[in-house]
Amino acid sequence: MPTYRDEVVILRTHKLGEADRIVTMLSRRHGKLRGVAKGVRRTSSRFGARLEPFMVADVQMYKGRSLDIVQQAESLGSYGADIATDYDRYTSASAMVEAADRLNEAETTPQQYLLLVGGLRALARGEHDSRAVLDSYLLRAMALSGWAPSLDACARCGRTGPHDGFVAPLGGSVCDACAPAGSARIAPETGARLRALIAGEWETVDGGSPGTANAASGLIAAYAQWHLERGIRSLGHIGAAR
Repeated sequence: MPTYRDEVVILRTHKLGEADRIVTMLSRRHGKLRGVAKGVRRTSSRFGARLEPFMVADVQMYKGRSLDIVQQAESLGSYGADIATDYDRYTSASAMVEAADRLNEAETTPQQYLLLVGGLRALARGEHDSRAVLDSYLLRAMALSGWAPSLDACARCGRTGPHDGFVAPLGGSVCDACAPAGSARIAPETGARLRALIAGEWETVDGGSPGTANAASGLIAAYAQWHLERGIRSLGHIGAAR
């Protein structure tokens, strides 16, 4: 079919020529998409605001030779304005869409799309601490991609835990026998927070101390970036929990 429709999250945009933009999107059914939105930088554009980062839209696309063409866009979730007015929300959302872009180079699933939409909605509404939403998103997105960290057993030998060693290259928590010299050691509270974040146990997450939150965030950032094989630049702009 020369045209198709899908629900998408706008990940990023780039200028093209005088009035057009290249839009990178994570779709519900077609994986990651890149398309040209013609004329959206003109003030008279009918749908330019619907194709900004963090927005969720129903788009109609026309199959092109190298890049598809965005023909129509109807808003499904206007999260960009509420996210952009708050620095913590904005930096967390930026890290989320950057990670989603990296995780879905080849293909995606509806679950990855829905996870990102849910995370952006939670940020826009201020339902939880912004960094906690990001941390939960990263853990769940990694799990959906087949890289779930081991948190209840040794990632190397399978010995039942919990253990206080954590080594990103080995896959998460490790027992004393498997932990390399100099491995990071985590407090029981940090391990509990990691388990709560991946399970979506928000009562536990929201009640945690700033120190525990920062320790968990550091481990999650290291784990995600190791498995993505490159850094998430937006993480460098995110402040510590207060």
